[in-house]
Formats: sequence, C-alpha cells, structure tokens
Amino acid sequence: MSLWFTASAAAPELIERWSLEPGEAGWLTSAVQLGFVVGTFLAAVLNLADLLPGRAYFVISAILGATANAALAAAPGFRTALLLRFLTGASLAGVYPPAMKMIATWFRSARGLAVGILIGSLTLGKGLPYLIRGLVGDDLTLLLLLSSLGAVAAAALVGVSYRDGPHPFERRPFSWSLAGSVLRHRETRLAIGGYLGHMWELYAMWTWAPAFIAASLSRSGGVVSRATGDLIAFGALATGALGCLWGGWASDRIGRERLVSLAMAASGACCLLVGAVYGQDPALLTLMTWTWGFFVVADSAQFSTLVTELAPPHAVGTALTLQTCLGFLLTAIPIQIVPFLAERWGWRWAFPILAAGPIAGIGAIRRLAGARAA
Repeated sequence: MSLWFTASAAAPELIERWSLEPGEAGWLTSAVQLGFVVGTFLAAVLNLADLLPGRAYFVISAILGATANAALAAAPGFRTALLLRFLTGASLAGVYPPAMKMIATWFRSARGLAVGILIGSLTLGKGLPYLIRGLVGDDLTLLLLLSSLGAVAAAALVGVSYRDGPHPFERRPFSWSLAGSVLRHRETRLAIGGYLGHMWELYAMWTWAPAFIAASLSRSGGVVSRATGDLIAFGALATGALGCLWGGWASDRIGRERLVSLAMAASGACCLLVGAVYGQDPALLTLMTWTWGFFVVADSAQFSTLVTELAPPHAVGTALTLQTCLGFLLTAIPIQIVPFLAERWGWRWAFPILAAGPIAGIGAIRRLAGARAA
C-alpha cells in the first residue's frame, strides 16, 4: 500500500512540473480512489475474491500496481499521470480486500486483533511515501521507485510464504446475484453503512493533513524544515498503525460496535478541533494531528471484521470487496471538498465538514447493535 499516496507526497514537484492548481493535485489521489472503486466493483460483480486463489490474486495485483506507480516518473503530462494513478488504484483492489479475507482464514477468537494488525500495516505502508520523502528529499524518481519496490517485496513475500489458514470460507460457483444478496442482508448493510461514515473522513484526512501541516508550520513563525514537516505528516498517518492495534485489541474485549462508535466519536471531535492548532506551536500541531491519525483509522479494521462475521459465509470475499468499493467511491467527494474549503475560508475551517461522516456512522452502528441484540 506504499503506492497509494506517492503522488500526494510528491505533489509539490508535480504541481511545479505541470503547473497544477490545488484541485488538480487532489485528483492525483482521487484517481487512485476511483481506480480502486472500478477494480473492486468488477471484482465484486465477478466474485473474484471468492473464486480466485487469494495468493495469486494478491501477487499479480501488487506487481501491476508497482509497475503503474513507477511509470509515473516518466509521465509526459497530467492526463497520463491521472491514468497511471487510476491503474494503480485498480490494481490495489486485488491487494486490500483479498488480504483481509486471507488473514481471516487464520483466526476466529482473535480475528479483530488480527485484522487490526493487517490494517495497521496497510496504514503504515500508506504513510511510507512521506517518510521516504523526508529521508531522500525531492527526488521524485527515487520516491516512486522505492514505493514500488515495497509493493514488489510484498508480492514476493506473499507469493513465497502465504497459504490459507485452518478456517477457510465456503466457496460456491460464480453467481451474478452474489453482490445483491450481500446488500439485502440487513446486518451486513448496516455494517457497511457505518463504514461509509468512517470513510467520509478517513481519506480526506490522510490526503490533506500533510498540506494542512505544511501550511500551519509556515504560519507558526518558527523555522521548521520541510523534511521535519514531512516527518510530522508521516507520523500523522503512521500513528494510525498503533490505533489499529489498539482497536483490534479493544474490540475483542468490549465489542466491535462499541469500539467503532468510540473511535468515530474521538476522530469526529478532532475534525472539529484541529483548526484551533493551525499556525500554533509545532509541538501542539504534532500532538493534535497524531491524535487524530490514531483514532481516524482505529476502527477501520473492525468494520471489515464485522463484515466477515455478519455476511453469508459463501459471500465474505464479495461482501468485503463491495464494502470497500462503496467506501472508496464516497471518498472522492470529501477529497475534493476539503481543498475547496481551504482555498475559500482557509485551512482552519477546512476539516469540520468531515465530522458529518462519524456522526452518520455512529447512527448506523447503533441500529446494527439494536438489530443484533433483538
């Protein structure tokens, strides 16, 4: 997943190279989201995650994504870059949802923690481009190649070492109606609804928090290097890995519905409060954005775990794929709204609108808890 935010991390160089507007730079991430949506939609309709061996599906997809990402270094213009980012996202549709199903075959009693560790790893991977940039500077080609190397290494690791666990999910022949049967299942539908509220906030935060951090540091009056800003941005994403571990551990003890509601309440509060630290002391900025990064993804794995537990056993792969397809389709909207608000009203007021997602998500999960208790 180190492929996801390479264009966002390299945005200053790409903006200068192609004379982009802030909204156009946002499309470099939105194109990944939309590619992922198309990839997951096709996978859901064709039941790929329930028909293909997980290992082969993962390996081929990771290599294709690494290739598309590396090719960005030679892109002649913005339109080609958008196509390559779209192809990167479409390829990652064969990495993220299958990986959740693959790890779930190894766990039952501790599945929440196991999927939490997986999503924590994905979160750390998504932050890697900012760490690489902070370490190697403005070398766009090196950033892209090192990120692609991470995906190739993951493909090699899974290809050589992975096998399904002792709790495999039931397989059935291909059916056009499988995706529809998932959506007709009320409890699965409510879990997906909670996930959509979570996703309204998550990727807009991950995409634009680094830009918010850079703008805040420039207004704070102190002398802070861009490398330091990149490392703070990396931390804002990377602390989510710890949040995923905490979320997995806590959900297996207090229940998944309570955990996701608690995490969404905390991250929603951060949406409303983060503007107060804009232009303030860098230490306060770091504390606030890292706290937000911790909670914003702490619940992500547990929505997926809920789906593995609630969906019909023969459709778990399709349910996970459909869940991520709808969630990532939704993310394209707030990713475009946030820079619009920042340009019109300033970064201080760019993020409160994201709190609408956690509010709606908590409502869906409360209905799910009531349905499960009935």
